[in-house]
Amino acid sequence: MNPHLVCVGGEDHLLRTPFLLSLRERGFRVTAVSSGDGAAFAPHGIAHHRLNFDRFASGSAEWGTLRAVRKLLLEIRPDIVQSFDTKPNLLTPLAVRGQVPVIRTINGLGWTFSSLEPRALALRPIFCCLQGLASFWTAATIFQNRDDQAFFERYRLVGRGKGRLIRSSGIDADAFATARDRGPSATAMREELGLQSAEIVIFVGRLTRQKGIPSLLEAVPRVLRERPNARFVLVGPWQSEGPFAVDKADIDRYAPHVIALGPRRDVPALLGMADLFAFPTQYREGVPRVLLEAGLAGLPIVASRMPGCNDVVEDGWNGYLVPPRDVEALSSRIIEVLSDRPRAKLMGGRSIGLVREQFALSRVVDQYCDLYESVLDGRTRGNPSRSAPAVLMMQDKGSRRLEARQ
Repeated sequence: MNPHLVCVGGEDHLLRTPFLLSLRERGFRVTAVSSGDGAAFAPHGIAHHRLNFDRFASGSAEWGTLRAVRKLLLEIRPDIVQSFDTKPNLLTPLAVRGQVPVIRTINGLGWTFSSLEPRALALRPIFCCLQGLASFWTAATIFQNRDDQAFFERYRLVGRGKGRLIRSSGIDADAFATARDRGPSATAMREELGLQSAEIVIFVGRLTRQKGIPSLLEAVPRVLRERPNARFVLVGPWQSEGPFAVDKADIDRYAPHVIALGPRRDVPALLGMADLFAFPTQYREGVPRVLLEAGLAGLPIVASRMPGCNDVVEDGWNGYLVPPRDVEALSSRIIEVLSDRPRAKLMGGRSIGLVREQFALSRVVDQYCDLYESVLDGRTRGNPSRSAPAVLMMQDKGSRRLEARQ
């Protein structure tokens, strides 16, 4: 029988549909679990179950989620579980407690290790303790960049020999090109947005303070002094970002030089009309998918010198890296790229080759499959007489008996 793999993630899990389809092509039976709407999985025949991984909740609310994860996995009966995103990476191993092999992918350390706010600083020791505890029930931990791997190893948050570097979640370059070609032309997109002759700086991502949107907005008047025809297009949600969201009024203050489009499904076409991709994040990213998309679109990139970004952007070669929160450096590099179009085109062309060679989806999926097969083979040799789902069910019955006594 084909091994049953359950992939657990947050509300953006639908972006991993190509990854799941590639796993299915390689012989895995795939089920998705996420906090988002599963409608996007249905056309591809991927089973989906919804769980409430609330990014902003904490404390006692998580115990209910922990029980829900365990109950769902009992029903699904996987052979192996793959988790992405911060809360699923913590809750899934703690819910399963070693009875089913769990592979977790650390796709960035996010706000807790990027922000200098007192709450973030206070949460760091708790985060480390939880990650260390989760590692006891994790068969392997995948890192998307060397900075995160070094951090986990330095603080012993991953078991010896259980860490693996697989750069990014991969991107299907051919599918991206097809989506771009099927969409409106660059000329049509510019006309639709009233940007016919503008120099377009585009950002794609969550419109939050941690993604550097305030820094980008502060750079706008500085850029306009040198490049008065520049326009800034922001693509991504802000209503769903809770306390991290940038106030829409702060964005509107820069109209008409800044246009916020909200979330869009035609990102390849939008990237195709742009001249530069700006990504002033303050996050510790994994390897941002949007940088891979910008690279495939042939855009020069100006990004923060942060983990994940420096895996895609080589300073001075296919873009520029600037210190996070440094508005002057961000403005200067944007002006420099817009002022030298031949060099900008050369940089963008280099990104296309880099992404196709180093971050191809097929290459990433091959590495995941090798790891899954190794873990499953090891488990079969270690306990051939009892299936993992059966053991999970037995332990759950024991837990219920203990709760009844209490």
